[in-house]
Formats: sequence, C-alpha cells, structure tokens
Amino acid sequence: MAKKILVVDDSPTVRALESFILKGGGYEVDTASNGVEALEKIYENDYALVVTDINMPKMDGLRLTKTLREQDAYRDLPVIIVTSESEEDDRMKGIEAGANVYLVKPTKPDQLVSNIKMLLGI
Repeated sequence: MAKKILVVDDSPTVRALESFILKGGGYEVDTASNGVEALEKIYENDYALVVTDINMPKMDGLRLTKTLREQDAYRDLPVIIVTSESEEDDRMKGIEAGANVYLVKPTKPDQLVSNIKMLLGI
C-alpha cells in the first residue's frame, strides 16, 4: 500500500506540482492550504509524512510543525519544510520548530523524493 503524504501550501500551483511529483514517486497525496486545515486532516488520517510551506494564512508551517511536536501522537511524524525562505536564520527556525528537513524553493523533484525516502526508510 502506498504511503500517504500531506502537502501543505497556500499556493494551488505549488500543491499541484508537489502532488504530481509525489504521486509520480508512488505516494498517495492529500493537500491542505494552511496549517489549520492541515491539522484537521492529520487528526482524521494516518499520514506517513508532511511536506509544508512556511508562509501561509491562519497558521504558518513553523507553528504547524511546533504543534505536531508538542503532541505525543505526532512527535515523530516526519516533516519536510519546502519554502522560499532561504536565509540561514530561517533554516534554523525551521529545524528548531522540529522539521526533519528544510528545502528551499524551487526544489528539484528528485531532491524532494530522495529526502522522503530517507525519512521513511525506503
């Protein structure tokens, strides 16, 4: 059975692109447009991994990641941040929030898929 991944980004174009890449890699994909919607889906589904942007309305990706890390049930859920924030300070904030991997847009499809495989032990 394909591993299920949640893609969180406020841009419909980015969600569609990342979903296309991941589906091509053999994953089942759900999407959310912000952190609040993502949490609702995470609480209702069993995801193997979350790919999230940082800058989103309602709840950003840093807050989403911190919220997951504060809950026992999701403390070990792998999170990859994919964002346009490229400064080292931004990267540190992402890692401190609990992200396993921090990638800067535009991300190469093979780089995203290889990080997912690494985190899922595939």
